[in-house]
Amino acid sequence: MAATLWIALVLLAIASALPKSYNSRTVFGSFGWIFLSIYWFLQPPSYIGIQDYFNAFLVVVAAIMSLFIAYIMFQARDRKGDGYEAIISLSRAASVGGLIYFLFADVDFLNVGIISLVTNQTIWIVEKLGFPVAQVAWNQLAVSGLAVEIILACTAIESMALFTGLISSATRATLSQKFMAFMISVPVIYVLNLLRTTLTASAYGLSWFGTPEESFQITEHILAKIGSMIALLAISYAILKMLPEVSDMIDGTVKLLRTEFHRLARM
Repeated sequence: MAATLWIALVLLAIASALPKSYNSRTVFGSFGWIFLSIYWFLQPPSYIGIQDYFNAFLVVVAAIMSLFIAYIMFQARDRKGDGYEAIISLSRAASVGGLIYFLFADVDFLNVGIISLVTNQTIWIVEKLGFPVAQVAWNQLAVSGLAVEIILACTAIESMALFTGLISSATRATLSQKFMAFMISVPVIYVLNLLRTTLTASAYGLSWFGTPEESFQITEHILAKIGSMIALLAISYAILKMLPEVSDMIDGTVKLLRTEFHRLARM
């Protein structure tokens, strides 16, 4: 399963790296999206096994969309025009973001490294706030004796990889524009995530909202999610204003998908 994903990401990276004059980039891209669809199609059983039917549905939708994009890229071999460049940019964003995330997910020293870093920095912040905290494992901290485990999802690597991929898709942007876009997204997300882990661990250990379990649920699944949504929307707006190419890629992809769908429906 992992091999299928890595093949997909490498093929997408090759497609996005080849010059515009190379028609073979659409072939690489097509097979990249096909392998990505295979990876998504293999995911539902694991979600169904834990009765997570919503995510099972989402990965099936992702698999179908990946196949549709593969079809569009394959058709682009015989068509000219900049309209299809949106799909190439999307492939670049998917390959860069995916490679970053899955490197941290699958490579042990990167996985352990980022989790350890977030754990240690969360402990440091909690200490600075004056709350009783101790490290009980390489990836666990305890506030007032109640331990909280930091996992990969607690590092915000998904969001950081996503924005890095989007920024990489803006090929016509200057290096300074990309650097500024990176600085207002990735470091900001990382710092805000540290505040989130600090808030969650402190609320749980100090029972801010009732019992420890109630405090955890309210903080992690309500307050943190609302805050994350607001922050990501604000960062997204700033990125789209700073890098219009990203907005053009999204708009172009949507238009292309709609056009191809209508064309197929008329056949």
